[in-house]
Amino acid sequence: MLSIKSPTHNPFFNIAAEEYLLKRFSEDVFFTYRNSPSVIVGKHQNTMGEIDFVYTQKNGIEVVRRMSGGGAVYHDYGNVNFTFIRNGKQGALVDFKGFTKPIIEMLGTLGVKAKFEGNNSLTVNGLKVSGNAEHVYKQRVMHHGTLLFQTDLSALANVLYVRDDRFISERAVKSVRASTANLSDFLPNGMQIEEFALYLFEYISKTNDATEYFFSSEDLLEIERLVNEKYGKWEWNYGYSPFYSLKREIQLQNKIIKLEVHVEKGIISFFKMEGELPSSFKKSIEAVLEGTPHSIIPIQKSLKNAKLDPQLVDVLTSELF
Repeated sequence: MLSIKSPTHNPFFNIAAEEYLLKRFSEDVFFTYRNSPSVIVGKHQNTMGEIDFVYTQKNGIEVVRRMSGGGAVYHDYGNVNFTFIRNGKQGALVDFKGFTKPIIEMLGTLGVKAKFEGNNSLTVNGLKVSGNAEHVYKQRVMHHGTLLFQTDLSALANVLYVRDDRFISERAVKSVRASTANLSDFLPNGMQIEEFALYLFEYISKTNDATEYFFSSEDLLEIERLVNEKYGKWEWNYGYSPFYSLKREIQLQNKIIKLEVHVEKGIISFFKMEGELPSSFKKSIEAVLEGTPHSIIPIQKSLKNAKLDPQLVDVLTSELF
């Protein structure tokens, strides 16, 4: 087994590195990393339905879609992420309990009694400290998980705990919400995140007789290429979402207006306004928004191009998120 520490906190790089290690390496791998504040959504999720988009934009929180399924998770510098990649036989690759067993044992050496419970989570005293997901590629499987250590749980709640009825999508996978806790609350006083990350890395490396590996210049270039072509792009992080729609009833110019919006591949494909407003006014807005990415800045730009009052632009934009 090769053991690898990421050289960066960049979430786009680290999620791309997982795909690179899964598809381009032949060895078993243990990979650890910490990300700057970010939301990592599952492959089959509707990104907009899983996050408070306005909050992410205001707080500089990046959003990245991973290649595995499951629900959305929040990362920041207080969260340690681990990835196992192993070769195996078709039909016997998925093994959540097997991959989390050494993590539970590692925590046990620190006096923390963790359990593997429903929805592929690790819990301590009934509180979730780790979410896990897997992805199979040919004869290899990638298992990755989070370990909340000193994560900003208020930011986690603000960015992830959103209303279920904001967006309608029949095909998207929904996250299962759970009460969370930080491992630092259960560990010896004074242990820092850097110590914990190193302890995890060394424990798994030692128990698997792993050899430490450092990314070569060629590895780094290929991972950056994946970032530029896939993981850093709107088309993957938002546009890959299944079809979704939203309906709103708002007050506009002292009139009650109904909005219906359809979004396909991250682009507004249908926009309809109903209410006591001039037909020409409604049609002008519909015309500029259809074909616009479902994102704040492009929508504001399209509405401004229609020469709408700035206050009206703000009202309409806010209702679409």
